[in-house]
Amino acid sequence: MIASDLKRASATAGELSALTGLDVTHDAALRETYAGAWQGLTHDEIIRRFGEQYAAWKRGEPVRRGGGELETEVADRAAPVVLAHADKLADNGTLVVVSHGGTIRTTIGRLLGLESYHWEGLGGLSNCCWSVLGEGARGWRLLEHNAGTLPEPVLGDDD
Repeated sequence: MIASDLKRASATAGELSALTGLDVTHDAALRETYAGAWQGLTHDEIIRRFGEQYAAWKRGEPVRRGGGELETEVADRAAPVVLAHADKLADNGTLVVVSHGGTIRTTIGRLLGLESYHWEGLGGLSNCCWSVLGEGARGWRLLEHNAGTLPEPVLGDDD
């Protein structure tokens, strides 16, 4: 399991580790997008103070929100970490990545080979939800996104 070293993701990874027995490796490359002057502001405050910049970002233009990182820069730092750890897995192994909504979205977009303009189409990832990717014949595939509950087991008549 790999996780962001920031507090909430690290705590989530710790809880998962306690349940699964998996060791956690923390990596700063999995941190959330740095949003510069936008950090800590509410949605309304961002619109009021940075309205044009916000509008450009929502239109899909590459914007350094508040002077922070571009979404492509987030993917540039996070995706290689995920790939490096995935490459170390045994056949049919599972890698658990605990990070943040924006970082997860951009990393998934990069792994799927989507142009950065289309990453917003994946939507955000809610707290404590997950996505599942798998490797197919033509690369990574998104199998599940923003899942939040485990399915109920289906029991056969012969149990």
